[in-house]
Amino acid sequence: MNKKLKWGLVAFIVCALVCWGIYSQMPKQNSELSQADKVESSGEKSKKKVLNVNGVRVKKGVLSDEIMVTGTLLPDEEVDLSFETSGQVVEIMFKEGAHVKKGQLLARVNDKVLKAELSRLTSQLKLANDRVYRQRTLLQHDAVSQEAYEQVKTELATLKAQIDAVEAQIEQTELRAPFDGVIGLRQISVGAYASPTTVVTKLTRYVPLKVEFAVPERYAKDIKPGVSLNFSVDGFLQTFPAKVYAKEAVIDINTHTLTVRAIYDNAKGLLSPGRYASVNLKRQEIKDAIAIPAEAIVPEMGKDKVYLYKSGKAQPVELKLGLRTEDKVQVLSGLSVGDTLITSGTLQLRTDLPVTLDRVD
Repeated sequence: MNKKLKWGLVAFIVCALVCWGIYSQMPKQNSELSQADKVESSGEKSKKKVLNVNGVRVKKGVLSDEIMVTGTLLPDEEVDLSFETSGQVVEIMFKEGAHVKKGQLLARVNDKVLKAELSRLTSQLKLANDRVYRQRTLLQHDAVSQEAYEQVKTELATLKAQIDAVEAQIEQTELRAPFDGVIGLRQISVGAYASPTTVVTKLTRYVPLKVEFAVPERYAKDIKPGVSLNFSVDGFLQTFPAKVYAKEAVIDINTHTLTVRAIYDNAKGLLSPGRYASVNLKRQEIKDAIAIPAEAIVPEMGKDKVYLYKSGKAQPVELKLGLRTEDKVQVLSGLSVGDTLITSGTLQLRTDLPVTLDRVD
């Protein structure tokens, strides 16, 4: 009897342990947590989340489609000055950095031999003219033949040609300014031997100035002679006006850009060639345009829309867009002057979502 009782107790304990294990794995309900969930759920239903945003007031203004590129200031004319003939430099008549006029004598090489030859030929000119005169008179009286008269005429013409040749050689010994400009630094001294490859100095004309720059190929069709632009340079607060006067015939195959040149009068001589310039080229300008920040637009299903602030809520509006610039977009329809456009948090906005304006520009 004791043995049966013992095994019965063991069986009862095993059954109790198994039942307790099963019970402990079953989900239980916490009354406090349940109550908290009910309160939170009730609060969410009673109050929607409010989003803090920024906005701008829609208004009309001037919208410009501009290209900003880097250019270089070039002289209107520039040349390295050299003699046309070889010889010893005997005279230099210019000051470095001075303004010179077209045709002004700047330097000379030795021309004594040529001038002596010119003097010899010139002295024969009077005698040759007298011969022609006498032969013409005799021919009129049939005292000489036509052939004799033609011979002295030819001798006179040959003498004059020789004089012209020597005078041209003398001119080659003189270095003259080909245009008005400013002389650069002297590269040669009196007594040096100069040849046509010897650079004496540089002559530059920088009134007016040229502005050279390159634009991407997609803008090539918009750049035409007569187009106005503005450019700025370091050290000057103001911008300078220029006008396009020429462009390359073809687009650069390596950079896919079109090289353009504009002219700036530089009347006061403020700017010097060689400087970098920031070129601002206006492709198009629209007055009284409604333009909005590009980041305010939300593309959706092939349409463009924005959200307006109305009575504390966000309201979507579909737009028809026009000109686009780097940071602005023209609105053709969908907005009115005075509307408050939401510009931040656009990805979180939904219809009738409560919003609070932190700042309105």
